[in-house]
Amino acid sequence: MRSITQSLAGRVAVLRLLPLSIKELGVDGQTIPTDELLFKGFYPAVWGDGFSPKYVYESYITTYIERDVREIVNLKNLELFRKFIAICAARVGQEFNASAISGEIGMSYTTVQEWFRILQTSYTAFELPPFFRNIGKRLVKTSKIYFYDVGLVCYLLGIERPEYLEHHPLRGSLFENLVVVEMLKSRFNSGRRSHLFFYRDKGQHEVDIIQEFGNEMRAYEIKSATQIHPEFYRNLKYFKKLYGDTVLSTQVIYDGERDFDIPNEGYMNYRHWKEDNPWNKS
Repeated sequence: MRSITQSLAGRVAVLRLLPLSIKELGVDGQTIPTDELLFKGFYPAVWGDGFSPKYVYESYITTYIERDVREIVNLKNLELFRKFIAICAARVGQEFNASAISGEIGMSYTTVQEWFRILQTSYTAFELPPFFRNIGKRLVKTSKIYFYDVGLVCYLLGIERPEYLEHHPLRGSLFENLVVVEMLKSRFNSGRRSHLFFYRDKGQHEVDIIQEFGNEMRAYEIKSATQIHPEFYRNLKYFKKLYGDTVLSTQVIYDGERDFDIPNEGYMNYRHWKEDNPWNKS
């Protein structure tokens, strides 16, 4: 970009190409255990060339910090930046709190914000904005942290084998990250911008994903459980009651088989998710 002297505004198309999607893995993506998908992530070198995820992500982090980041900012302390990325990985699925992170690594609030912008600019991590009818509030309220590749998060967390994920305290957050990014890939792969938000109010009612279609919405709750429980629908029902007919559908995305029959509720296995398909029974 720096070598281009003109803006090319109106004469260039931009396509955001993220790591592979489950759909792009083909039939294998439907049969591989979830913990293996989380652990390996979705970089082509892991699936296409069969390289070890540890080798791929270690090489990625090293070259990313020592080459790419240094081109964006004058980074003097490489190890501190690596620690910063690991701390962000440990907060995946949580609201971005620059003050807390700055206190944890001993850097200024301004530096933490600048470093996170680097992660965004280089397509390593991103923010999921909160849902508000007032668009201005979306820009100033706290967003949630996610990474573009969940395998990289596992590497940063020191997870060395898929088996370690079964009882890992962040397993639910990693699964949530996986689903959010799959939705984002579907948008980007079709040349569209993100239309994803999360909902949380002062009463601690939270819905993981709100898809916005003009004045209409679809709401999703993401659960890493292998069975459906009625409690999963509590916040979805609250959101539906709050926004009425503008909510086209509510649905739980979970890590199990589609072998449950709960009247008037929508659910699906996350591997079968496709853009703009309601999959709703309510």
